[in-house]
Amino acid sequence: MALLFLSTPERAAVWGPIFAGAGEDMIVGEEAVSDPAAVTHILCWVPPEDLKRYPNLEAVISAGAGVDQMPPMPEGVALVRTIAPGIEEMVRDWVVMATLMLHRDMPIYLHQANRGQWSAHAVPRTRGVRVGIMGIGRIGRLVAWTLGTMGFEVSGWSRSGQPVEGVAVYGEADLDAFLAQAEILVCLLPLTEDTRAILSAKLFEKLPRGARLVHAGRGAQLDMDALKSALDRGQLASAMLDVTNPEPLPEDHWAWHDPRIVITPHVAASTDHAEGARHALEVIRTGRNREELPGRIDQQRGY
Repeated sequence: MALLFLSTPERAAVWGPIFAGAGEDMIVGEEAVSDPAAVTHILCWVPPEDLKRYPNLEAVISAGAGVDQMPPMPEGVALVRTIAPGIEEMVRDWVVMATLMLHRDMPIYLHQANRGQWSAHAVPRTRGVRVGIMGIGRIGRLVAWTLGTMGFEVSGWSRSGQPVEGVAVYGEADLDAFLAQAEILVCLLPLTEDTRAILSAKLFEKLPRGARLVHAGRGAQLDMDALKSALDRGQLASAMLDVTNPEPLPEDHWAWHDPRIVITPHVAASTDHAEGARHALEVIRTGRNREELPGRIDQQRGY
């Protein structure tokens, strides 16, 4: 059994010693594969086109937390996303930062600073401000609990509506009710056919007037033209985006220059190399023991 490693040299330099110390084989690069039958796992962002070359392949592990870049896997091959506590904590930190920035009108102050304008505005309290989180999985729960300790009134939405301790969770059929009370909307959804372009004009109209958007899901979930229209009409007051549509955003795109928007270049999180290696080892070992693979994706649902 061996893991075929298809990622950066920097990541390989960390993974190699960890795999060697664990007594597991790791092959770096397809050109180093002498026996394709020995490859049981592949670590990559996008897999090789010809996965049939590896007859004993059991799982493809995404190098990151997302898998929307992955093609359908062959029958019998599992698709796994990387689970690393560092990812969850980093995204939590970015979302909390973004929520506070919008709550405290930071886009306005940044715009004023660029013009050398000293002008104070009302200072709002967090207590009672309603934050709605779309996508209440591992990261969403961490965000919800953190914002809750700051005084925000937090709710979540997911297709299943599965309960989360300390958070009011709305199910798929209750989306309109969830949106109607979300003064700050946070998107942490995975990208699936159901969530593609979900941040649309229709959705924005269901938010309270003057709502704010924090987007750290996937760029293809956001209709940028609908965002501009909602901002221009005052339906949305401001937005902070870590992902955009398209991505990367062209230099001349209107959103770069809109004072109501703050953009970061998909940097909410980055997988810690050592954590990624340890997760891959866990995937290999649980598979060997015929146990449930951590991070396994339901390829029909896309998450």
